[in-house]
Amino acid sequence: MSLAVTFSTIPEMFLNLTDRYMHDERPILLRKVEGTYAPIRYAELREMVALFFHGLARLGVTRGDRVAILSENRPEWVITDLATLYHGAMDVPIFPSQTAKQVEFILQDAGASVAVVSNRFQLTKLLKIRGEVKSLKHVIVMNEMEDMPEGVLGFRQVLDSGRSEYQQHPNALREASILVKPEDLCTIIYTSGTTGNPKGVMLTHHNFVSNVVAASQVIHINDADVLLSFLPLCHVFERMAGFYVAMSCGATTAYAESIETVAENMLEVRPTVMVAVPRLFERIYNRIACMVEKDAAAKKKIFYWAVDVGRRFVQAEKHGKAGMLLRSQHALASKLVFSKLQERTGGRIRFFVSGGAALPRELGEFFEAVGMIIIEGYGLTESSPVIAANRLGRHRFGSVGEALPGVEVKIAEDGEILTRGPHVMKGYYNNRKATEEAIDSEGWLHTGDVGMLDEHGYLYITDRKKHLFVSSGGKNIAPQPIENLFAGCEFIDQFVLIGDKRMFLTALIVPDFDALRAYADSHGIPYRDNTELVKHAEIYRLIERTIHGTQKDLANYEKVRRFTLLEQAFSIENGEMTPSLKIRRKAVEERYHDLIEAMYRT
Repeated sequence: MSLAVTFSTIPEMFLNLTDRYMHDERPILLRKVEGTYAPIRYAELREMVALFFHGLARLGVTRGDRVAILSENRPEWVITDLATLYHGAMDVPIFPSQTAKQVEFILQDAGASVAVVSNRFQLTKLLKIRGEVKSLKHVIVMNEMEDMPEGVLGFRQVLDSGRSEYQQHPNALREASILVKPEDLCTIIYTSGTTGNPKGVMLTHHNFVSNVVAASQVIHINDADVLLSFLPLCHVFERMAGFYVAMSCGATTAYAESIETVAENMLEVRPTVMVAVPRLFERIYNRIACMVEKDAAAKKKIFYWAVDVGRRFVQAEKHGKAGMLLRSQHALASKLVFSKLQERTGGRIRFFVSGGAALPRELGEFFEAVGMIIIEGYGLTESSPVIAANRLGRHRFGSVGEALPGVEVKIAEDGEILTRGPHVMKGYYNNRKATEEAIDSEGWLHTGDVGMLDEHGYLYITDRKKHLFVSSGGKNIAPQPIENLFAGCEFIDQFVLIGDKRMFLTALIVPDFDALRAYADSHGIPYRDNTELVKHAEIYRLIERTIHGTQKDLANYEKVRRFTLLEQAFSIENGEMTPSLKIRRKAVEERYHDLIEAMYRT
C-alpha cells in the first residue's frame, strides 16, 4: 500500500498529509508561471487553503452549502475544493466547455450559493445567467482583473479577507476537520450524459475515501512520483486518481497548460505517472506512425523490427522464457528505437493509467512493446469512479482488470454489469426516481454497460447497454468494440458506426489529417485543403483498403459496407462529444442525417 497517511475524509487526508510534509521542500503542486513550472510546497498550500476557508466563512458559507467550481485545472481549483469541504459544504464542479445555459441548469438544480470561476471568459458566461439563479449570492474569479465587474470578488481578495481570522485561529482547519464525517456529502457531480439534462451524482467522503484506499492498493503511486494532470478535474476520474490518490500518496502533481500543450509539458515536467484517456494514446500512436511513414526504407525496417522484438520480449518475459539472444536484441531495440519514443514523454514514465473509454487492445500491446505500460481501469461517476482495474505485471489488454478490493461485481442475466460496495453513490440529487432506477433494493448499481467476467475474475466490457444496435435482420451488434478496432488504424482519427435498425453497417470517419497529408505528399496526390483531400478518389480507396483489411475477421453482419469521410473532427464545441470526450451518438446522427441517409440509398 502506497498511501502516505491514513484518513476517513478528504479534509482529514489533507490535514494529515500536510502535517507529515509541512517542512518538506518537495512541491505538492507545480503550475506554469511566466513560461516555467513553479512549485507550491506543502506549507504554502496549507496556508492558502486555510485563508480561503476563512474567506468563504466571511461570505457566509456554512455546512451543507454548495460551491460551484467552473475552471480549468489549476491550483485554485484544488484550494477551492479543499476549503469548501472543511466547511462541511460540498462543491459542484462544472466543465469549462459547458454553455451558459448548461451552467444555469446545474447552478439552479444544485442551489449553489457561491460560484468560483477561472477567467474572464467563464465569468462572462456566468454573468449572463446570474440573474436567473436565485440561490447564487457570490461570484469569485481566480484571475486578477483590473476592471472587476460590480458584485464580483477576486480570488486574491477572498484569500486576503481571511488573513486576520487565520492569524487569530491558526488551528481552524484541524477543528473543522473533526466536524466533517465520512457520511457527509463531498460533491455533486453532474454527469454530462449523451441526451437530456444531466443528473447530479451525490458522492460522500466515504465514497471517495474507499475508492482512494482501494485504488492505491492496485495502482502504486508513491512520494517520488510526479504526475502531469491534463484531464478535467471536474471529471471524477481525474479528481479521484490525479488529485486525491496522487495527493494522499505524497506525489507531486503538475498542471498542463491545456490539452493542446500536453506533448510540450511532458518534456518539461518529465512525469513518472499519467492519468489519461485512450484518445491521448491514439494521437501519440498516429504521430509515431506518421513519423515512421516519412522515414527512409532502412529506418522503417529497423522500427518494425524493434516493435516485433518488443512484442516477443514482453511475451517471453511473462512466461520466464526470455533467452540471451532475445535479451540482447531487446537491448539493441531499446537503444535504437524505444528510448527515443520514451524521451517524447519525458523519459521517466513508469506507467500510464487509462480510463473514461475503452482502450483498443492493439494500442495497449504496441505501447507495452515499446516499453510504456498502460494500466486500464473501468468505472462510472456513480461509483466514485473506479470499479475494476488491471494490475501491473498481470494486466490483460482487452480487459479492464479485476474488481478493486472491497468492490463486488456481477453480470445480470441480460449481460449488464452490476456493482455493489462502499464506492456506490448516495444517489442523484433531487431525483429519487432516477436513483431507484440506478440502484436496486439490494444495493446493486446498474452500470448500463454490458460485459462478461472470465474464470479468473477479469472484467471485459462489451458495450453500453443502450448503445447496442439491433439490425433490421434481428442481429445484436455492439458498436464500441468495432469502433475500437478501427481507432488504432494509421489513417483514422475518429470513427462512428451507424446501423441501428438498418440493413447493414456504415460509418462516419474523421481521418487523421496529418497522416493523410503525409501520404498524399509522398504519392503525388494534389490538394489545397482537407475538403479536397477527403474527396479525392485515391484517398477514398486508401481508407477503403484500410477498412477491408481491419475488419477481415469480423462476422459479415459486423462489417462496414459503406462509409463517408468528414472534413471536420467531432468536437465538444459542436455538441458532438461530451466534456469527457465520449461521442454523443444521437447528436452526430442528427447533424449528419443527410449523409447517413445517402449511404443507405440503393
